[in-house]
Formats: sequence, C-alpha cells, structure tokens
Amino acid sequence: MTAYLARRVGQALIVIIGVSIAVFVLSRILPGGPRAILGARATPQQVHTFIVQNGLNKPLVVQYGVFLKLLLQGNLGYSYHYNQSVNSLLASDLPKSAILVGLSTLIALAIAVPLGIMQAVRRYTLLDYTLTGASFVGYSMPTFWLGTLLIAWFSIDLHIFPSEGPQSGGVAGIFTHPTAMVLPVATLVVVNVALFSRYMRSSAIESLVQDFIRTARSKGLSERAVITNHLLRNSLIPIVTLLGVSLPYIFSGALITESVFNYPGMGLLFWNAAQVKDYAVLIGGTLVVSVAAVLGSLAADLIYAAIDPRVRYR
Repeated sequence: MTAYLARRVGQALIVIIGVSIAVFVLSRILPGGPRAILGARATPQQVHTFIVQNGLNKPLVVQYGVFLKLLLQGNLGYSYHYNQSVNSLLASDLPKSAILVGLSTLIALAIAVPLGIMQAVRRYTLLDYTLTGASFVGYSMPTFWLGTLLIAWFSIDLHIFPSEGPQSGGVAGIFTHPTAMVLPVATLVVVNVALFSRYMRSSAIESLVQDFIRTARSKGLSERAVITNHLLRNSLIPIVTLLGVSLPYIFSGALITESVFNYPGMGLLFWNAAQVKDYAVLIGGTLVVSVAAVLGSLAADLIYAAIDPRVRYR
C-alpha cells in the first residue's frame, strides 16, 4: 500500500507539472497579449512598461521559472479587470460554488443510491423501465434548458421561488435566502440523480449474481439484511469513482447553472472572465480545477480499499 501510494503521488505531481507547463504556454499564445489586459486605449509606452514589469521580455524558460515560483508561493496572479488578486477572488467565490454543488451532490446521492438499488432488485419490471426512461430524460436534458424551464414554471408562472440565486456578498448570506437556492440546487440534483442512479443500478445488478450474495441468502439472512449489509457496500465503488472525478466540478462550480441563475460562484466568475478576456482569472481557475482533478482521482483510488476489502494494492 505504501509503495502504491508513493507511486500515485509521484504520478500526480508529474501531471500537475505538465498542467502548469500547458497553462503557461497557453497564457503566452492567447490573443491580445498585454493590450487585452490594459485595454484598447493603452499607449505603446504603457504596453512596454507592462511587458518589462512582468518579465515578458525575458526568455520563456526564465518566465516559466518565475511563473512556477509564484505558484509554489500560492500566488495565482492579479486580475486587472477586478483590480484584485486572483487568490482573493477565488477565496470569495469558491466556497459558494462548493456549497451549491456539494449540497446538490449530497441530495442527489440520497435519492440515487436507494433508487439504483431498487431498480436492480426489481430489474426488468415496469417500475425499472419507467425509472430508466426518466433517468435518460433527466441526463440528456441540457442544463441550461432545465434551469430555464424551472425559472419559467416556479418563478415566472407560479411565483414560488426567485429566478436567481442569493446575491449576498458573503458565504453566510447564502443561508439568509434559502428559497433562492432551491432552483439552482434542483437543476443540479435532477442531472446528478440521473447519472448516479444509472451507475448504481448497473453495479448492483452485477453484484447480485456474485457468490457472496448467494452465500448470504443461503445463511437465512433476510432480503433487507442482504441488501443493506452486502449489496449496498459492494455496489458503491462506481459512485466513489464518480465522486472523485466530480471533485473538480465542485471547485469549478456548475458554470452553466451559475450563469443561468446568476449565482455568484466560481463558475460565474470564470464565465465573466472569459467574456472580458481576464486571462489571470482563467489561468488561476484552470490550475485550481486541474489540481482538484488530480487529487480527486487519487482520493478515489485510496478509498477503494476502505469500501471493498477485496481490493488490495501490490
């Protein structure tokens, strides 16, 4: 296990370094250059001063060394559009995205896991076919279209929930307007339930034909005990994989959902930065999401052993 952990951590570091190189190269070939940052009215003298101050006139190897040094110090750059450091922007908006997507993921799991188990136990019945069709509809429906429908129904027609997320500047403000969270969370829940339930159903069907299920039933255990103590735990590995992969999704925020509901999270920040060519925010956000993806994959691999004792790493 120790050797496996060391190997996976080494691979993760190599991937992160590769991502930093790719992001650095992209930041140097993006259109517009310094003028995109300073604005179209910037004078040649201002552009030259900006290039010298930021070391853009030095060799690329030297520029990458400075770029990497700043990253190791936790410095993600400075946004001239917002007149703030990227660190402060992410520190303000990332927790809001984590709350939105984390809450929707927990609700989706609470619905999808028992739903997938029920479909597997009652597979190929009318109930299974009905829920499968509903899952396909939910998963195939575009997020922006689903969000727009929820706004049209529950906000414009019925006047039950606000059409946008809570607009408070701080994280605590989110909880002062709980009704404003309903539609954004519901949009993500519908999509995630459809995704998680399909994986849970397939995994549970595969586990139902295994020897340990037949052994548990032959011992006289009730069907409820077989499902709770044996089937559920061994069917959760695909869900762990999905959660590990979705960790960067939590960090990046549900970009489309946040833009539809004007939710002030990391996804909306990223969207607005792309509109105004705020490359510092785009680069910083990409690096954070990339590191989250690597860490999520690593965490999913290590949790396998805790869920399934049959998994052993050599």
